[in-house]
Amino acid sequence: MKEDIERFLAYLSVEKGFAENTIEAYRSDLFHDLAVFAEDEMKKRGIMLSWENFTRQDMLNYVLHLKERGYAPTTQARKVAAAKSFFGFMMAEGKLATSPAENIDSPRVGRPLPKPISFSQVSRLLEQPAKRPTPEAKRDAAMLRLLYASGMRVSELVSLNMGDIIKDEGCVRCFGKGGKERLIPVMPAIPALQEYMTGARSRLIRDEQETALFLNRRGERLTRQGFWQILKGYAQEAELGTEVTPHTIRHSFATHMLNGGADLRTVQELLGHANISTTQVYTHLTPEHVRRTYDKSHPRAKLGRQTQQP
Repeated sequence: MKEDIERFLAYLSVEKGFAENTIEAYRSDLFHDLAVFAEDEMKKRGIMLSWENFTRQDMLNYVLHLKERGYAPTTQARKVAAAKSFFGFMMAEGKLATSPAENIDSPRVGRPLPKPISFSQVSRLLEQPAKRPTPEAKRDAAMLRLLYASGMRVSELVSLNMGDIIKDEGCVRCFGKGGKERLIPVMPAIPALQEYMTGARSRLIRDEQETALFLNRRGERLTRQGFWQILKGYAQEAELGTEVTPHTIRHSFATHMLNGGADLRTVQELLGHANISTTQVYTHLTPEHVRRTYDKSHPRAKLGRQTQQP
């Protein structure tokens, strides 16, 4: 049974081009939850361990099992979605005639609206590294300014290499989910990046063959967890009064862009969203942007404003 999961993971990696982090999430959901549950159920019934013997009732029991284990609704939904994808693959491979997950609803998950911080809060956050004259502080200033200038995911940020910064054009080459490449203009971050790349980075590097843009104190590529801790420290120093995560900066970038007049398609491209419906969540936070867009686009909007004037 686990051999089938391995083939599915190889398919996601080789043919679908899923990111390593996504593959590992599928591996955990399928190996540690679905497969373990399925084998236990079949052993109880004294039947051969085979996905062909995993029934729709077993799948319903699996959904209930996830709830009983206390997983958050988002985690339950992810694990059920992983199972559905796996069984779909098994059908496509001719290993199953029908999917035991067919017509089984995933746990409902209410999508929370992003909670951006204000422009003034972002400014206070970006000012914090300048208080320290260390190579790490120069690196941190470059990272924070780049993150806010681009709206990148933290995984994309720490995956950057030296060659991904195109200084002459004021852009960064970013590889998002599925290895999809996009160019993001980041001119506001170029001075801080230039200062870090031409000075501070050389004081952190240990191996001249290292291509990673952002390095830790050991001269190795900075991890997501490492950046998270760095951001957490600066947020506390800035006394922002709210929890700030890398996604907070991404949300703030999108919201501020929309409030500044950027259209939704542009923000979608900058964020690397495959579907514009993912980007549309930000419009709930920007009524001013909606009003300006309406006033600019509707042929009678100006007439309406004129009749309201005394």
